[in-house]
Amino acid sequence: MTQLVPMTEEQFEQYLNYSIREYAEEHIKGGRWTAENAYEESRKEYQKLLPEGVQSPDNYLYSIYDAQRGMHVGILWFARVTWSAEPMAFVYDVKIDEAHRRHGYGSQAFQLMEEKVRELGLSSIGLHVFGHNKEAIQMYEKLGYVPTNINMRKILA
Repeated sequence: MTQLVPMTEEQFEQYLNYSIREYAEEHIKGGRWTAENAYEESRKEYQKLLPEGVQSPDNYLYSIYDAQRGMHVGILWFARVTWSAEPMAFVYDVKIDEAHRRHGYGSQAFQLMEEKVRELGLSSIGLHVFGHNKEAIQMYEKLGYVPTNINMRKILA
């Protein structure tokens, strides 16, 4: 049975150290940042989004926990945002540990998140996915997510 367990401070620090680096690398791949400035830009974005760490208002950081096996298998972070006509939830990050991928944990975590989002009185969930992350795109489509806009780029030789 999959559960969403609030992230501890220790888990948050481990998550943050890994995620700042990973987010920088994704934006280098995507062409948004250069290798020279990516880490610093990533760090600034995380500081802006989570100024109070795991206690940052309107942010919900969870460890994805397999209760039957007694182990953590990933993380999920979403926030209540007001970017659109009505408040909504926005998924900032979801990671399933490499050894536990393709076992349904991501889908189960998203279903549990939907319950939490409803409890917050919100009626929609948005997210961003990098175009090269085909596995995530497949999971999101399977869960009923549809594109709302698409950025495209062509690299000229």
